[in-house]
Amino acid sequence: YADPKRIGLQGHSWGGYQSSYILTQTDMFTCVVTGAPVTNMFSMYNILYKSSGSNNHGIFETGQVRMGLDITPMTHFDLYRSQSPVHLAANIKTPFLILHGTEDGAVDWNQGLEYYNAARRMGKEVILLSYPGEGHHLGKKENQEDFQIRMKRFFDHYLQDKEAPDWMVNGIPFIKKQYEIQKNIR
Repeated sequence: YADPKRIGLQGHSWGGYQSSYILTQTDMFTCVVTGAPVTNMFSMYNILYKSSGSNNHGIFETGQVRMGLDITPMTHFDLYRSQSPVHLAANIKTPFLILHGTEDGAVDWNQGLEYYNAARRMGKEVILLSYPGEGHHLGKKENQEDFQIRMKRFFDHYLQDKEAPDWMVNGIPFIKKQYEIQKNIR
């Protein structure tokens, strides 16, 4: 049995883009968790895919994004804007959590940070979990466990009316972050 009024959505990488975009289009989900999302197709288009050293043009035109050959942000501004969650942040009505590793070689960490900052500026309910030194997927066991616990608590709060943990209400200053990770996995 699923309560249609209490459904969460989670996506990572390309699924992170999709969940971030869906968040700007509907309020049918109670809460959303998005990981390593592309959120600004303009800025992502012209930077390097750090994992390979190539630019992102192919990924956007004929690869995963499939805009079309020679369909660029410079020639099709409105199309790229309409597909970029950061430019649609004013439409968000659903609380969400962003996961991003600061050393992501596939989706630049600034994509998650830019989305977070845009949503915060618009007064949206958003949390950013950044993991220093981590890549596109969390590699350190303690960070994997920390994120799984935080994601569960985020969903529990919004989907099961459980009390919000302190980190959701007050945040965690960077200086205390390592202590919090260790506390969570004990």
